[in-house]
Amino acid sequence: MGEKIIKLPDVGEGVAQAELVEWHVNIGDLVREDTMLAAVMTDKATVEIPSPVEGEVTWRNGDIGDMIAVGAAILKIKTAGEVGEEEPAIELTSPERAPRSAELEDEPKPVAEKREPAAGGTPAKPSAAAASPGVGAPRSGGERPLAPPAVRLRAREAGIDLRQVPGTGPAGRITHEDLDMFLSRETGSAVAAGLQPNKSVQEVKIVGLRRRIAEKMALAKSRIPHITYVEEVDMTALEELRTRLNGNLKPGKPKLTILPFLMRAMVKAIAEQPGINAHFDDEAGVIHQFGGVHIGVAAQTPSGLVVPVVKHAEARDIFDCGREVARLSEAAKNGTALREELTGSTITISSLGAMGGIVSTPVINRPEVAIIGVNKLAIRPHWDGTQFVPRKMMNLSSSFDHRVIDGWDAATFVQRLKALLETPALIFVSE
Repeated sequence: MGEKIIKLPDVGEGVAQAELVEWHVNIGDLVREDTMLAAVMTDKATVEIPSPVEGEVTWRNGDIGDMIAVGAAILKIKTAGEVGEEEPAIELTSPERAPRSAELEDEPKPVAEKREPAAGGTPAKPSAAAASPGVGAPRSGGERPLAPPAVRLRAREAGIDLRQVPGTGPAGRITHEDLDMFLSRETGSAVAAGLQPNKSVQEVKIVGLRRRIAEKMALAKSRIPHITYVEEVDMTALEELRTRLNGNLKPGKPKLTILPFLMRAMVKAIAEQPGINAHFDDEAGVIHQFGGVHIGVAAQTPSGLVVPVVKHAEARDIFDCGREVARLSEAAKNGTALREELTGSTITISSLGAMGGIVSTPVINRPEVAIIGVNKLAIRPHWDGTQFVPRKMMNLSSSFDHRVIDGWDAATFVQRLKALLETPALIFVSE
């Protein structure tokens, strides 16, 4: 028998540590070569770590949310061959705690409790609770239940907290039979008793991309005094133009949404007010105004909110903007966006599409000084001076850093966007 120590590999150039965001295996699990063992995150990229060998997981290091140094040991796998190697120093810290290297130097004790032989040399028999399915007591709130991945998946899909499921396997391990019995008992009691109050409290640890989003939003709101300006825009003419352009698309041309038109309008408005396209270094007291317009487009993904960036929008036409938005959005959703495609924005668009509501208060993407919020497009009655007529209306809800952008300047910028969008021919006019 041998033992293979799995270390955190080099997950990117210049990356010294990564956050542990998911365990795919537990102690005692049998794994094959290339089985996914864990997932770590660096910046906004998630990397899965495969097993290089086949064997049994005997030890693992770290809790979800811990920061692990590149090269540190994360798992040990018992194998049939001789693959042991010298154990490296463990470097593991939590984002909320000081390094715990001293605490983790010793290998954790096996979860299963060793039984001493009873008098006369006969091994002690397991307790009745362990021998009888479903009899064990539920775990305490902080105790992590032992269960294979397939059982965890079933429980997650059924909305079951595994801490409430008694396990009858070794060391209290939860089996499929344990889960079946728990589900049948819960279903039967619910039918018998009718509606019951749900007093459960689920603890969800904020890790990975969600933790990064939380930190960034908290920093932006605490450091930036926001001013939000809302204006309605008559999009009827632009929607007619967009429909006509999409109806006569040539091969290779992308289908246009509202965003490419807004991006080109922003480029023209920024040319008149370059202070909007800037970063504010509040620690150095310096504003960096950019010539290039790099527009971040907030995109919702299964992992959370990310902001892919359309670089140099000032050098792109309507169709090129549309093509790049579609490409980056798809890459962000399937997790293939590169790091440089998710950084470097100078101003951001926040759009929820049909879910955009009437008004929003978007949070500035620090250190930028402005964010343009796109609300829902809807047909609403509009007074034309003599009567109410149906028009396609949309609100722009835009936030500005009030330390460096005055209310007048913010209003001027949004009104310029309004004029360009309501008369879309102006977007295409070179000045």
